Amino acid sequence: MSKKIKDTFEYEAQFRFYEELNDFLPHNKVKKIFPYKFNGSPSIKDPIEAIGIPHTEVDLIIVNGRSVNFHYRLKNRDFVSVYPVFQSIDNSPLVKLRDRPLRGDTFILDVHLGRLAKTLRMLGFDTLYRNDYDDTEIVQISLRENRIILTRDRKLLHAQEVTHGYCVRSTNPEVQLHEVVKRFNLKMDIRPFSRCMICNGLINRVGKDTILHRLEPKTNLYFHEFYRCNACERIYWKGSHYHELHARFKKIRSEMRTT
Repeated sequence: MSKKIKDTFEYEAQFRFYEELNDFLPHNKVKKIFPYKFNGSPSIKDPIEAIGIPHTEVDLIIVNGRSVNFHYRLKNRDFVSVYPVFQSIDNSPLVKLRDRPLRGDTFILDVHLGRLAKTLRMLGFDTLYRNDYDDTEIVQISLRENRIILTRDRKLLHAQEVTHGYCVRSTNPEVQLHEVVKRFNLKMDIRPFSRCMICNGLINRVGKDTILHRLEPKTNLYFHEFYRCNACERIYWKGSHYHELHARFKKIRSEMRTT
Protein backbone atom coordinates (compact mmCIF):
# COMPACT_ATOMS: atom_id res chain seq x y z
CA MET A 1 0.00 0.00 0.00
CA SER A 2 1.43 3.36 -1.00
CA LYS A 3 1.73 6.10 1.59
CA LYS A 4 0.36 9.59 0.96
CA ILE A 5 3.23 12.02 0.63
CA LYS A 6 2.76 15.06 2.88
CA ASP A 7 2.95 18.43 1.13
CA THR A 8 6.14 20.32 1.91
CA PHE A 9 6.56 24.04 1.44
CA GLU A 10 9.80 25.93 1.05
CA TYR A 11 8.62 29.45 1.87
CA GLU A 12 6.24 31.31 4.17
CA ALA A 13 4.67 34.78 3.99
CA GLN A 14 2.43 36.61 6.45
CA PHE A 15 -1.00 37.92 5.36
CA ARG A 16 -3.48 40.32 6.95
CA PHE A 17 -6.85 41.18 5.38
CA TYR A 18 -8.83 44.26 6.35
CA GLU A 19 -12.46 45.31 6.82
CA GLU A 20 -15.09 43.46 4.73
CA LEU A 21 -12.50 41.17 3.12
CA ASN A 22 -12.72 39.24 6.39
CA ASP A 23 -16.21 38.12 5.32
CA PHE A 24 -14.50 35.52 3.13
CA LEU A 25 -12.13 34.12 5.75
CA PRO A 26 -12.56 31.25 8.22
CA HIS A 27 -12.95 32.31 11.84
CA ASN A 28 -9.35 31.54 12.80
CA LYS A 29 -8.03 34.04 10.22
CA VAL A 30 -10.48 36.92 10.69
CA LYS A 31 -8.74 40.22 11.52
CA LYS A 32 -5.51 38.37 12.29
CA ILE A 33 -2.03 38.03 10.84
CA PHE A 34 -1.62 34.45 9.63
CA PRO A 35 1.01 32.49 7.70
CA TYR A 36 0.71 31.35 4.11
CA LYS A 37 3.07 28.60 2.99
CA PHE A 38 4.05 28.25 -0.66
CA ASN A 39 6.59 27.08 -3.19
CA GLY A 40 8.10 28.92 -6.12
CA SER A 41 7.23 32.58 -6.74
CA PRO A 42 3.48 32.89 -7.46
CA SER A 43 1.95 36.20 -8.49
CA ILE A 44 0.30 37.79 -5.44
CA LYS A 45 -3.14 37.36 -7.00
CA ASP A 46 -2.88 33.55 -6.77
CA PRO A 47 -2.46 33.21 -2.99
CA ILE A 48 -5.09 35.91 -2.37
CA GLU A 49 -7.63 33.86 -4.31
CA ALA A 50 -6.36 30.57 -2.87
CA ILE A 51 -7.09 32.00 0.59
CA GLY A 52 -10.64 32.66 -0.62
CA ILE A 53 -10.78 36.36 -1.56
CA PRO A 54 -12.15 37.20 -5.05
CA HIS A 55 -9.66 39.54 -6.72
CA THR A 56 -12.48 41.92 -7.64
CA GLU A 57 -12.96 42.68 -3.93
CA VAL A 58 -9.38 43.95 -3.56
CA ASP A 59 -8.39 47.58 -4.18
CA LEU A 60 -4.98 47.85 -2.52
CA ILE A 61 -2.11 45.47 -1.73
CA ILE A 62 0.80 46.51 0.47
CA VAL A 63 3.86 44.26 0.62
CA ASN A 64 6.55 45.18 3.13
CA GLY A 65 5.25 48.75 3.24
CA ARG A 66 5.08 49.23 -0.54
CA SER A 67 1.99 49.08 -2.77
CA VAL A 68 2.13 46.48 -5.54
CA ASN A 69 -0.09 45.21 -8.35
CA PHE A 70 -1.45 41.72 -8.98
CA HIS A 71 1.69 40.75 -10.92
CA TYR A 72 3.99 41.09 -7.91
CA ARG A 73 5.82 37.80 -7.20
CA LEU A 74 5.45 36.63 -3.62
CA LYS A 75 8.74 36.10 -1.77
CA ASN A 76 9.78 34.32 1.40
CA ARG A 77 9.07 36.33 4.58
CA ASP A 78 6.93 38.92 2.77
CA PHE A 79 4.37 40.73 4.93
CA VAL A 80 1.21 41.33 2.89
CA SER A 81 -1.66 43.65 3.82
CA VAL A 82 -4.76 43.49 1.61
CA TYR A 83 -7.49 46.15 1.60
CA PRO A 84 -10.96 46.45 0.07
CA VAL A 85 -12.30 49.43 -1.90
CA PHE A 86 -11.80 52.78 -0.18
CA GLN A 87 -14.72 55.20 -0.21
CA SER A 88 -13.24 58.15 1.71
CA ILE A 89 -9.47 57.74 1.41
CA ASP A 90 -7.58 59.09 -1.58
CA ASN A 91 -5.27 56.28 -2.67
CA SER A 92 -4.42 57.82 -6.05
CA PRO A 93 -0.60 57.82 -5.49
CA LEU A 94 -0.62 54.04 -4.93
CA VAL A 95 -0.30 51.24 -7.46
CA LYS A 96 -3.60 50.64 -9.29
CA LEU A 97 -4.91 47.08 -9.56
CA ARG A 98 -7.22 47.85 -12.49
CA ASP A 99 -7.56 50.45 -15.24
CA ARG A 100 -10.59 52.18 -13.77
CA PRO A 101 -11.84 52.33 -10.17
CA LEU A 102 -14.21 49.73 -8.74
CA ARG A 103 -17.10 52.16 -8.55
CA GLY A 104 -20.02 53.03 -10.76
CA ASP A 105 -23.74 52.62 -11.23
CA THR A 106 -23.94 50.21 -14.17
CA PHE A 107 -24.47 46.57 -13.19
CA ILE A 108 -25.16 43.04 -14.34
CA LEU A 109 -26.62 40.59 -11.79
CA ASP A 110 -26.61 36.82 -11.58
CA VAL A 111 -29.62 34.53 -11.24
CA HIS A 112 -29.74 34.82 -7.44
CA LEU A 113 -30.42 38.57 -7.39
CA GLY A 114 -33.68 39.10 -9.30
CA ARG A 115 -35.42 41.11 -6.57
CA LEU A 116 -32.35 43.28 -6.07
CA ALA A 117 -32.31 43.95 -9.82
CA LYS A 118 -35.87 45.32 -9.76
CA THR A 119 -35.11 47.58 -6.80
CA LEU A 120 -31.93 48.95 -8.39
CA ARG A 121 -33.93 49.73 -11.53
CA MET A 122 -36.62 51.42 -9.44
CA LEU A 123 -33.91 53.72 -8.08
CA GLY A 124 -32.70 54.48 -11.60
CA PHE A 125 -29.59 52.33 -11.89
CA ASP A 126 -28.75 50.67 -15.21
CA THR A 127 -29.14 47.00 -14.23
CA LEU A 128 -29.05 43.98 -16.53
CA TYR A 129 -30.64 40.78 -15.27
CA ARG A 130 -32.01 37.60 -16.78
CA ASN A 131 -32.62 34.34 -14.98
CA ASP A 132 -31.09 32.40 -17.87
CA TYR A 133 -27.71 34.17 -18.02
CA ASP A 134 -24.87 31.71 -17.54
CA ASP A 135 -21.56 32.70 -15.96
CA THR A 136 -19.78 33.03 -19.29
CA GLU A 137 -22.43 35.42 -20.62
CA ILE A 138 -22.27 37.54 -17.48
CA VAL A 139 -18.50 37.90 -17.74
CA GLN A 140 -18.61 38.70 -21.46
CA ILE A 141 -21.33 41.35 -21.04
CA SER A 142 -19.50 42.83 -18.06
CA LEU A 143 -16.33 43.28 -20.10
CA ARG A 144 -18.08 44.45 -23.26
CA GLU A 145 -20.32 47.02 -21.56
CA ASN A 146 -18.09 47.95 -18.61
CA ARG A 147 -20.63 46.65 -16.09
CA ILE A 148 -19.94 45.70 -12.49
CA ILE A 149 -20.92 42.11 -11.71
CA LEU A 150 -23.10 41.66 -8.62
CA THR A 151 -23.33 38.04 -7.50
CA ARG A 152 -23.89 35.73 -4.54
CA ASP A 153 -21.50 33.20 -6.13
CA ARG A 154 -17.95 34.14 -5.23
CA LYS A 155 -16.61 31.55 -7.70
CA LEU A 156 -17.87 33.73 -10.53
CA LEU A 157 -15.59 36.54 -9.34
CA HIS A 158 -12.57 34.23 -9.40
CA ALA A 159 -12.75 34.09 -13.21
CA GLN A 160 -9.49 35.52 -14.53
CA GLU A 161 -11.22 37.81 -17.03
CA VAL A 162 -13.39 39.55 -14.43
CA THR A 163 -12.14 43.01 -13.51
CA HIS A 164 -15.07 44.57 -11.62
CA GLY A 165 -17.44 42.76 -9.31
CA TYR A 166 -18.89 42.52 -5.84
CA CYS A 167 -19.99 39.48 -3.86
CA VAL A 168 -23.29 40.40 -2.17
CA ARG A 169 -23.22 39.06 1.38
CA SER A 170 -26.85 39.15 2.50
CA THR A 171 -29.74 37.01 1.27
CA ASN A 172 -32.27 39.72 2.19
CA PRO A 173 -33.07 41.97 -0.83
CA GLU A 174 -33.46 45.12 1.29
CA VAL A 175 -30.14 44.53 3.04
CA GLN A 176 -28.56 43.70 -0.33
CA LEU A 177 -29.65 47.09 -1.64
CA HIS A 178 -28.04 48.89 1.28
CA GLU A 179 -24.86 46.86 0.73
CA VAL A 180 -24.61 47.89 -2.91
CA VAL A 181 -25.51 51.55 -2.35
CA LYS A 182 -22.93 51.83 0.43
CA ARG A 183 -20.23 49.89 -1.40
CA PHE A 184 -20.45 51.99 -4.56
CA ASN A 185 -21.37 55.27 -2.87
CA LEU A 186 -24.61 55.64 -4.83
CA LYS A 187 -26.69 57.81 -2.50
CA MET A 188 -26.31 60.92 -4.65
CA ASP A 189 -27.00 59.05 -7.91
CA ILE A 190 -30.51 57.81 -7.13
CA ARG A 191 -33.03 58.78 -9.84
CA PRO A 192 -36.28 57.05 -8.82
CA PHE A 193 -38.72 55.82 -11.47
CA SER A 194 -36.46 56.71 -14.41
CA ARG A 195 -36.06 53.08 -15.54
CA CYS A 196 -38.46 50.28 -16.30
CA MET A 197 -38.43 47.70 -13.50
CA ILE A 198 -39.26 44.96 -16.01
CA CYS A 199 -36.74 45.49 -18.81
CA ASN A 200 -34.34 48.23 -17.61
CA GLY A 201 -35.29 50.64 -20.41
CA LEU A 202 -35.47 54.38 -19.81
CA ILE A 203 -38.88 55.86 -18.98
CA ASN A 204 -40.03 59.14 -20.52
CA ARG A 205 -43.22 61.14 -20.29
CA VAL A 206 -45.61 60.52 -23.17
CA GLY A 207 -48.67 62.40 -24.39
CA LYS A 208 -51.94 60.76 -23.39
CA ASP A 209 -53.32 61.08 -26.89
CA THR A 210 -50.54 58.87 -28.30
CA ILE A 211 -51.36 55.92 -26.02
CA LEU A 212 -55.11 56.42 -25.63
CA HIS A 213 -55.89 53.21 -27.51
CA ARG A 214 -53.95 51.22 -24.91
CA LEU A 215 -55.76 52.53 -21.84
CA GLU A 216 -58.57 50.89 -19.93
CA PRO A 217 -61.69 53.10 -19.62
CA LYS A 218 -61.19 53.85 -15.90
CA THR A 219 -57.49 54.59 -16.39
CA ASN A 220 -58.41 56.99 -19.18
CA LEU A 221 -61.03 58.65 -16.97
CA TYR A 222 -59.00 59.15 -13.79
CA PHE A 223 -55.39 59.63 -14.95
CA HIS A 224 -53.85 62.19 -17.28
CA GLU A 225 -50.07 61.93 -16.81
CA PHE A 226 -48.38 58.93 -18.42
CA TYR A 227 -44.88 57.55 -18.96
CA ARG A 228 -43.62 54.94 -21.41
CA CYS A 229 -40.57 52.69 -21.46
CA ASN A 230 -38.52 53.36 -24.58
CA ALA A 231 -37.58 49.67 -24.84
CA CYS A 232 -40.58 47.46 -24.03
CA GLU A 233 -43.17 50.29 -24.33
CA ARG A 234 -44.75 49.43 -21.01
CA ILE A 235 -47.04 52.26 -19.85
CA TYR A 236 -46.75 53.75 -16.36
CA TRP A 237 -48.97 56.19 -14.47
CA LYS A 238 -49.25 57.39 -10.87
CA GLY A 239 -51.84 54.91 -9.67
CA SER A 240 -51.91 52.87 -6.48
CA HIS A 241 -48.85 50.86 -7.55
CA TYR A 242 -46.85 54.07 -8.01
CA HIS A 243 -47.80 55.31 -4.55
CA GLU A 244 -46.78 51.97 -3.01
CA LEU A 245 -43.40 52.18 -4.74
CA HIS A 246 -43.02 55.84 -3.77
CA ALA A 247 -43.65 54.96 -0.12
CA ARG A 248 -41.05 52.20 -0.38
CA PHE A 249 -38.56 54.62 -1.96
CA LYS A 250 -39.09 57.15 0.85
CA LYS A 251 -38.45 54.40 3.40
CA ILE A 252 -35.26 53.34 1.62
CA ARG A 253 -34.02 56.93 1.38
CA SER A 254 -34.77 57.54 5.07
CA GLU A 255 -32.87 54.40 6.08
CA MET A 256 -29.92 55.37 3.91
CA ARG A 257 -29.56 58.69 5.74
CA THR A 258 -28.75 56.74 8.89
CA THR A 259 -26.08 54.52 7.29
